[in-house]
Amino acid sequence: MEIRQIGIILNGVTGRMGTHQHLVRSILAIMKQGGVRVSDELGLMPEPILTGRNPQKLRELAETHGPPVAGKPLKWTTDLASALGEREYSVFFDASGTLQRSGFVEMAVKAGKAIYCEKPTAVETAEALRLARLCEKAGLKNGVVQDKLWLPGLRKIQMLRQQGFFGQILSVRGEFGYWVFAGDVDDQPAQRPSWNYRKEDGGGIIVDMFCHWRYVIDNLFGPIQSLVACGNTDIPQRIGEAGKPYTATADDSAYAIFRLKDGTLCQFNSSWCTRVRRDDLLTIQVDGTQGSCVAGLREAWVQSISETPRPVWNPDIAQPIDFYAGWQKAPDGTEYDNAFKIQWELFLRHVALDEPFRWTLREGAKGVQLAELGLQSWKERRWVDVPELEK
Repeated sequence: MEIRQIGIILNGVTGRMGTHQHLVRSILAIMKQGGVRVSDELGLMPEPILTGRNPQKLRELAETHGPPVAGKPLKWTTDLASALGEREYSVFFDASGTLQRSGFVEMAVKAGKAIYCEKPTAVETAEALRLARLCEKAGLKNGVVQDKLWLPGLRKIQMLRQQGFFGQILSVRGEFGYWVFAGDVDDQPAQRPSWNYRKEDGGGIIVDMFCHWRYVIDNLFGPIQSLVACGNTDIPQRIGEAGKPYTATADDSAYAIFRLKDGTLCQFNSSWCTRVRRDDLLTIQVDGTQGSCVAGLREAWVQSISETPRPVWNPDIAQPIDFYAGWQKAPDGTEYDNAFKIQWELFLRHVALDEPFRWTLREGAKGVQLAELGLQSWKERRWVDVPELEK
């Protein structure tokens, strides 16, 4: 079998998401499995180099997780410009902070690299579109992470819809979130970095999560016509990485209703200040005329019209119906791999083989647009329309 090497610059992967999801569970996992198997004659093998500003973190990351295959250590450098100048690295990936992303993407465009990056690609639609146009004008392949499309639970929703299980879909309700510790209770450290809670650093749950809700809704249920949203800063002070308090200036909870072009209503609640009493950190309930589904990250439960109970309102007696008992677990249609890894493999095939890849930076700009419109709706306390993006 021919093994085709694909050099990848992994920028900013010393953070939580970059390390675990992109480096360890995606790129290194692909390497350890022998690459992306295209056919009996061809495989694609990533050749990563880690880049960033902190040499100690990069060195520790490379030593902790290398060598992945054949005794070859992981390469790293703080000189991004030098790495971009190397022809052997044809792909640039960025998982740095949102406000730093544009500068890195511009450098990679000038170097002629294929570009793949985390979302959100920016905090303003105009900037997200500018980055997309830079890649398009340069004729460069590009993509944005839209990992939730490959979560087993959401794939089961898609499967049920394709099978006609729901009948006519009436409504969609998403519940996302968990308690993120403020860092000042019982010595519990925060699970998320402090910049997430500072608006001036690109933080905020609307900027973060509405980008996800855009591609989830667009791909599973249809295009969004309008929205109304409200956010809040529930915890005004948190403890930062250095152990000192800081003022939280960004929203840490948000509530939105999205009206689709076909009239379907989708309600999504997002909060980093909620204690979970549901099946998973994210659950999406789809109600239709013929059946309903509640999906978590991996599992999904269904109830058809024939299995739907007939409740009667009577608060004077204990509820006689076990509402959980009437739901059946949806079967696994296949073996489900890591969602980030699946999209990475599709992008590598796109780069090497020119296979279609529709999750581009322009698609990422749609998510930024929804977040920006959500902030506008909250500020102006009204419904706002979602226009088509400019070309």
